[in-house]
Amino acid sequence: METDPLSITFGALSDPTRRAILARLAKGAASVGELADPFAISLPAISRHLKVLQQAGLIERKTEAQWRRCALNPEPLIEAANWIDQYREFWESRFDALEGFLKTELNATNSDLKGKKRNSRNDR
Repeated sequence: METDPLSITFGALSDPTRRAILARLAKGAASVGELADPFAISLPAISRHLKVLQQAGLIERKTEAQWRRCALNPEPLIEAANWIDQYREFWESRFDALEGFLKTELNATNSDLKGKKRNSRNDR
């Protein structure tokens, strides 16, 4: 069964180590050793994470002389961000509607309070 690219991207992003690797690569290309440095896991474990990221199309691996360098490929992230943006727009419209409702309720409450203050002065 074939999985769609967006599911593969989100699957790759589901792991905090892989997200940290992508954050590092956002600053520029790095060797496998440089990527492994901040983590208390084995080099083979880092390689498995890199394989998942590469299969998702999130990174590109290049060999330069004896060095294997990795670089970020932002295209799948752009596709994921575009998908998420649809829902951001939905929630922003909901928040705008809620804001309008709350302002209406606040104005009505303030009007009621002003009316009660006037009535209590007239009762004296």
